[in-house]
Amino acid sequence: MECSVPRLLLVGTNSGCGKTTLTCALLQALVNRGLRVGAFKCGPDYIDPMFHSRVIGAQSANLDLFFFSPNTLNDLLAKNSRGCDVSIVEGVMGFYDGLSLTSTRASTYAVARETRSPVVLTVNARGAAYSVLATIRGFLELEPDSGIRGVILNQCSPMSYPALAQAIRERFGDRVLPFGYLPPMQECALESRHLGLVTAQEVENLKQKLSLLAAQAEKSLDLEGLLALAQSAPSLSCEPVCLERREPVRIAVAMDKAFCFYYGDNLKALEEMGAELVYFSPLTDEKLPENCQGLYLGGGYPELYSEQLGKNRTMRESIRTALAAGLPCIAECGGFMYLTQAVAGEPMAGFLEGTCFDTGKLTRFGYVTLTARKDNLLCRAGESIPAHEFHHWDCTVPGGDFTAEKVSGKSWACAVATSTLYAGFPHFHFYANPDFARNFYEACRKEKHRHAGNQETRRD
Repeated sequence: MECSVPRLLLVGTNSGCGKTTLTCALLQALVNRGLRVGAFKCGPDYIDPMFHSRVIGAQSANLDLFFFSPNTLNDLLAKNSRGCDVSIVEGVMGFYDGLSLTSTRASTYAVARETRSPVVLTVNARGAAYSVLATIRGFLELEPDSGIRGVILNQCSPMSYPALAQAIRERFGDRVLPFGYLPPMQECALESRHLGLVTAQEVENLKQKLSLLAAQAEKSLDLEGLLALAQSAPSLSCEPVCLERREPVRIAVAMDKAFCFYYGDNLKALEEMGAELVYFSPLTDEKLPENCQGLYLGGGYPELYSEQLGKNRTMRESIRTALAAGLPCIAECGGFMYLTQAVAGEPMAGFLEGTCFDTGKLTRFGYVTLTARKDNLLCRAGESIPAHEFHHWDCTVPGGDFTAEKVSGKSWACAVATSTLYAGFPHFHFYANPDFARNFYEACRKEKHRHAGNQETRRD
């Protein structure tokens, strides 16, 4: 299947060079012009897509070559760009940074190569002048097929930019074009927590910050040139990855300040199969939504809201009772923590053993492959799925029904898995192994019929 997807890949020299700020500025400026814009993030990150989504008013999607095959990667890019005038893809870390210190595997560069997307390099010009040309040249020459077609200077003064832009044109000609700059804008800074930003809903005056960024983008970015470059992208070629339509089910999805880390395509996958997603808040609602046949507890920051979660006794009891009765459930990272006995000394749902505590550092951070040690809700023993861990908190009983293995060969036991439950720190994307989504959905369908059968028995 061939499809036209005008697109740009905004990349950086390193983490912290301003990719997310630039991406949000560009997205908001394009939306302000009335364009229909798609947004994507390379890698497994949850938080940057939240900012994208606040701008475009629709879910942003992840593109990750550790999770996906090249075909699936292109299919998700095409599927989530449908109906859009242009799609903007934000890179992760430095452009060439991959799974190890000396590998480009699963890097932004690998995504650019597989999707054949035009690349625009973000270079932080703070404290530099003519040296930015050396940076550009290095990124161009490290890999001949980099796809880098343009550059944007971040933290660049209005007085410096014209001379630097002229020097870029003289040095590189049409090979790399300058597409503008963003000056220092401290009033638009997006705060950080751990190694990522705070979530979009936590940022004060986010709408005002986005408005200021968009206004600056109109002044100092070459939006017409960037749109023309996006239009030059070749068609995507891929075969659709389909999840078959099934009997409708209702799945409760936790969604509030404490639980908000979901891959947008995971939720869309369940809907594509026929699910009605019923959103609820473990923070403020009294109990689970009625008549649901599945439960999805995503990640987030339950440790920041542990006191409020602990005080909501009726919700904790509702979830514990439902799981004890066999309600199918996926609980990833923060969702797993909520099912334990306590977080930071505050009582949680108490369905699982163990208590959660702050390690003070990233724990078991990075990509892993999960392999089941026994048959469970999501798969059979021996089956696997790519996954990712990102957390500072740990549990005294982290589970042992899967094996997590890093590319280096290091491995450990993790997660609690039964015929109705997956609960563990690793989180995964359904499109990394669609059978996991199908098996969860089938368990929800069986739960629907089990309850229908119980109701018929009671009527008899």
